[in-house]
Amino acid sequence: MLTPTNIITGFLGSGKTTAILNLLKEKPANENWAVLVNEFGEIGIDGAILNHQGILVKQVPGGCMCCAAGVPTTAAITSLLRSKPDRLIIEPTGLGHADKILTILMSEQFKDHIDLRATIALVDPRNLSNSKYLNNENFIEQLNIADIVIGNKIDLCTSKDVDTFNDWVTDQNPPKIYWQLVKHGHFPYEIVNNIRRSQPTTNVHEHHHHTQMAEPLVLGSDQQVIRRENSGQGYYSCGWLFSNQVEFCFEDLVSMLSDLSAERIKGVMRTSKGYITVNISNGVVSITQAPEPSDDSRLEVIDSQKLPWDQLDKILHQLAGLL
Repeated sequence: MLTPTNIITGFLGSGKTTAILNLLKEKPANENWAVLVNEFGEIGIDGAILNHQGILVKQVPGGCMCCAAGVPTTAAITSLLRSKPDRLIIEPTGLGHADKILTILMSEQFKDHIDLRATIALVDPRNLSNSKYLNNENFIEQLNIADIVIGNKIDLCTSKDVDTFNDWVTDQNPPKIYWQLVKHGHFPYEIVNNIRRSQPTTNVHEHHHHTQMAEPLVLGSDQQVIRRENSGQGYYSCGWLFSNQVEFCFEDLVSMLSDLSAERIKGVMRTSKGYITVNISNGVVSITQAPEPSDDSRLEVIDSQKLPWDQLDKILHQLAGLL
């Protein structure tokens, strides 16, 4: 039996994980889904968030999941398929090459196991007027290979942004099979069942990243914190993994993170007000309560400039009471 499979792609901060969380809430109660998550950073934030949704999740952290001949990806997909899920969702990093993921899924290895459905790309319409994104190879590629395009964060857009999105999407050739403007990553659950276009529009190319993908990090019995950095595609990341014994003051942590000038901040943190999910993108701060993880706290900061990581590391250690 073939497993229906969707790629949900989109650039950094477009709302992929939120959209997947919404889909998981709306999926049929009798279906078991699996999710493969790839992240640019090496800490694994999205996997930690999705792990509390009662589904099977595997992570490929530390870069584009199609690197290293796709070995980590193919191994992870094979493992997930062994659980016989009713659907497989794949979330590539927003800084990765989604075209090569398509190639892996359409390979001989998976042709008798995967029913590849429509690829869904999320885009912030505001970025369609920004040369920083329009000149980015990955941004262009993610939108080109998509069968379905969701213009997300419409609540933050101007009427000009909406017009730009509508003009762009109607000019696509071949045309997209579906598009919609939404907020908070909410789109109709049924679109995951759309079949993909018969002829893929991918131009697969070779590429390289600064580092190879890492295995998911695990704290040793005597460790309270691990820090890892990554870089590639013109972006830099620094992430921290804290022991579950570490508790941050809620007010101090949120204040510090809100003041950072980074393009993307994401985390699941244990605080004086319980575990919280932190999501900061382009200055918009979202703090929500999270189910209490049993293992650790995780934080990832990504920016197009290399930030003073040592200084931030010291501040986090102070907030954690480790100095």
